[in-house]
Amino acid sequence: MSTPKLPCDLCQQPVKIQGFSLKSITGVKVFCCEGCKSIYQLLNPAQFSNPQPL
Repeated sequence: MSTPKLPCDLCQQPVKIQGFSLKSITGVKVFCCEGCKSIYQLLNPAQFSNPQPL
């Protein structure tokens, strides 16, 4: 019996290769490839920014 694979947080394809993940303010996001990871970062910059106090 095989374990179910998590869906990519961008395209919803099964994540077959581990290692494409990001820590965001809402938790860890997993991706099926480097392309999905990069596009997710471009589309959601506020989830990865660390605002500096003035």
